Amino acid sequence: MRTGKVFVKGIYQENPIFRLALGLCPFLAVTSSTENGLGMGLAATFVLVGSNFIISLVRKLIPQRIRIPCFIVVIATFVSLVEMVMQAYSPGLYKNLGIFVPLIVVNCIILGRAEAFASRNGVGLSLLDGLGMGVGFTLALVIIGVIRELLGSGKIFGHIILGSGYNPALLFILPPGAFLTIGLLMGLFNYVEERAKR
Repeated sequence: MRTGKVFVKGIYQENPIFRLALGLCPFLAVTSSTENGLGMGLAATFVLVGSNFIISLVRKLIPQRIRIPCFIVVIATFVSLVEMVMQAYSPGLYKNLGIFVPLIVVNCIILGRAEAFASRNGVGLSLLDGLGMGVGFTLALVIIGVIRELLGSGKIFGHIILGSGYNPALLFILPPGAFLTIGLLMGLFNYVEERAKR
């Protein structure tokens, strides 16, 4: 398997949000602002890369019947690290993300990559897979966060973009706005892919 392909597939071909529709719980909750989406994406990327690394390193030592609990312990360790660092250096972001930081432990993207890839491949490929999936997840959260924050408040990263006269579409800040945004983006990706096939 080519190393470049392992990295790139997580960004587009197997993007966790737009292509696989995984990890939608944090996506719905945290993408009401670009900052929150970026913070959650970076936290999940760190956990993905770290857990893929450790799991691929010890994959032959873990008995088959207890592999899932072992994976969860490894993932929980990295989530605890992220949580402590976030609390210490970015308490505002930590407060905004709330319960969704500890819930990274049970995020199906991270556990799925541990089971489907890291437990079956070497360290190098597993690192690239975790990084690619993390970058794809982060890009999806940031894109959705930009759209929702811009349309819902006229701002990006708290800076007024659409002018003081803009009348915000508050629907985009609410969870239905997240569903609407992801539905339109998935439709756009499918349309582009169909056009490319023709």
